[in-house]
Amino acid sequence: MKLLSFVLALVSLPAAAQRCPIWDVVFYNGNILTGKNLLSSTPERVKSIAIQDGKIVAVDPTDSLNGCAKESIDLHGAFAMPGFNDAHTHMASAGQQQLAVDLDNIPSLSAMQDKIKTYASTLPEGAWITGGGWDHTKWASKTLPTRQDLDAVTAGHPAFLERTDGHIAVVNSAALAAAHIIASTKSPAGGQIDLDASGQPTGIIRDAALALIRPAIPKPDAATRRRALQLSIDDALAHGVTSVQDYSDWDDFLVLEQMEKEGKLPVRFSEWLTFNDSLDTLKAQRAHHDLNDPLLHTTMLKGFMDGSLGSRTAAMLAPYSDDPNNSGLPRYDQAKLNQMAAERAEAGFRLGFHAIGDRANKMALDAYTFANTAAEQQHQKDVDACYAAHPEKRTMPDACGTFPRLPVSRADRFRIEHAQVVSPGDFQYFHDLGVIASMQPSHLLTDMAWAGARLGPERSKYAYAWKSFLDHSVVLCFGTDYPVESISPFRGLYSAVTRMNEASTQTFEPQEKITLNQALYAYTQASAYAQFAENQKGILAKGYLADFVVLDRDITKATPQELLHTKVLRTVVGGVTRYTAPITPVAETPHHSIPDGDGN
Repeated sequence: MKLLSFVLALVSLPAAAQRCPIWDVVFYNGNILTGKNLLSSTPERVKSIAIQDGKIVAVDPTDSLNGCAKESIDLHGAFAMPGFNDAHTHMASAGQQQLAVDLDNIPSLSAMQDKIKTYASTLPEGAWITGGGWDHTKWASKTLPTRQDLDAVTAGHPAFLERTDGHIAVVNSAALAAAHIIASTKSPAGGQIDLDASGQPTGIIRDAALALIRPAIPKPDAATRRRALQLSIDDALAHGVTSVQDYSDWDDFLVLEQMEKEGKLPVRFSEWLTFNDSLDTLKAQRAHHDLNDPLLHTTMLKGFMDGSLGSRTAAMLAPYSDDPNNSGLPRYDQAKLNQMAAERAEAGFRLGFHAIGDRANKMALDAYTFANTAAEQQHQKDVDACYAAHPEKRTMPDACGTFPRLPVSRADRFRIEHAQVVSPGDFQYFHDLGVIASMQPSHLLTDMAWAGARLGPERSKYAYAWKSFLDHSVVLCFGTDYPVESISPFRGLYSAVTRMNEASTQTFEPQEKITLNQALYAYTQASAYAQFAENQKGILAKGYLADFVVLDRDITKATPQELLHTKVLRTVVGGVTRYTAPITPVAETPHHSIPDGDGN
């Protein structure tokens, strides 16, 4: 009876299904850039991909896979490619900014005050006003806001509002009082409390000094953290981002972990830990979650060498061209940094250092060199001790381990985040150590309005220098620093290939442009390499995770301006459609309507 039922079921299947496996889903009739041979003259393209258990099991240049799955989804000729892997985000901060006072793209101080005043009117007595995203360089006045500017509109609520880069904040008098900051409060190393002409705090707090304020701010509860993370996750999916390498609080990681347990985490997270935390804390956090979980795991340690160019807190080897008494704020003493880096590398942690200025980049590279030297010395001691204990092994090649060993930074893929301004000789230094340059090309769209004035003509030649890194065979991966910039990878692609502002009215050091395929590689395969996942994602091939995005145009044939206007039609993570664009009239859709079907 069972045999008869099986035969009848087989006969009832379509002819195609009788001659091929029955997979979970097949996407067919697409123009699919797989990522294979992306940097060659003939990148691979196929028409269909088959998915089983979240992974790709087959790709085909024809549509022969159609009919071989429980579900077949017609892409209607639309362009598809591997999902974007954003190598640098702050997802919790992005969502919390949306829940609080979102001051992104506020055009003036008065507009900022209006928005804060409206928000303050909705709060219960004593509640803090938090948020951020303001950027005074976009205002006609170019003047930093003050505590008095906030006092006028905050109705007594303590207020803490971060600049878009997260390296300075403006606070009001109530917040200063809550943090017990007065005229005589000493600025910590690597930070600054700005004072006015009378010696009183202006309300501007810079870098390490922010730690004086934050403990006074009530922490969000788990429900608020989850709402914030969901907002940023939704934003990522709508922009074709399937993986993020993220720096948020440990409490946010615990929320993500709960979402995963519930089957409600639709984006892959590689979460960074805090370099300054104790080794005991870091080891406990590392042991808390499976490091091989492809959906959520902890990874490198994030440390901060300096601040930002926009706030003039990036650590420079020479003073700013537009502020000759200021060379920025280095966050570490070099000897202390070296020791901490060596200890953490010895404990098996990967390191990634935020470094904007040329001095900060040099500090990070020197710390990695120190860690390498310490590791080599320890390795040699271990080899010598092994041979001393087992003299019979001296005639056996490499019986006690090879020496010299692979440098720590190359073996563990240490990174420098941002790497915005680099001394000419340090491009080779990156290469020699095997340090990855993790950069955010969309920063240049914002920064070029003032970066030349900050740096002067000579240093500008080596700023945001993507091509120079590639010319020195340095691994270059891309991200956005979301919410400092939009999480849209298309702005980054535009910036990488044009080095022009979005209005196409200004160009910054055009010799550092790279090709579109190089930029796509940096946003996909190089980002995967930077997190030791190059054998899991970044290309669409058999055995790889089925993470891809469907777009409204073939971006490899688009003009630069068309790149900026690219829309995501579908985002697929692990073979499941996690986002589909809202249906729009055909006349409003540039190239393709949204594909039919849904992988959910």
